[in-house]
Amino acid sequence: MLFEILSELIQINDILFIVKNDGATSEIRSDSLSIRQKDKWINLGDNDGPAHMHINSELIKSAKFVEEERPERTSFSVRFFDNDENRILAAFFTKMYGPSKSLIIERKKLFDTLKTRYSIEIQF
Repeated sequence: MLFEILSELIQINDILFIVKNDGATSEIRSDSLSIRQKDKWINLGDNDGPAHMHINSELIKSAKFVEEERPERTSFSVRFFDNDENRILAAFFTKMYGPSKSLIIERKKLFDTLKTRYSIEIQF
């Protein structure tokens, strides 16, 4: 199911994949990413392209759809965790608000549709 949800996320424009730890942060946009899996490794992007990532599918044990209230707006993401609930990867829905700071309903529907299809919390 991990491969399936990642496959759906890369089809949506303006998703920002973020890998973060204490020493570095990597951000890759979903626009025109490819996906493939060989054994336990799921690859997002092309090895010869400007950016790509290798995801160890055996280490990701759960995912959550998160709506996080911020001072001026709500952020929407899918966050992927290991056994200890450490975040390994996050997929943030960007460009969710228009110039007047109003939520773009079509973008919110994309998030809600995935959340309904997979449920708020997923175990892999």
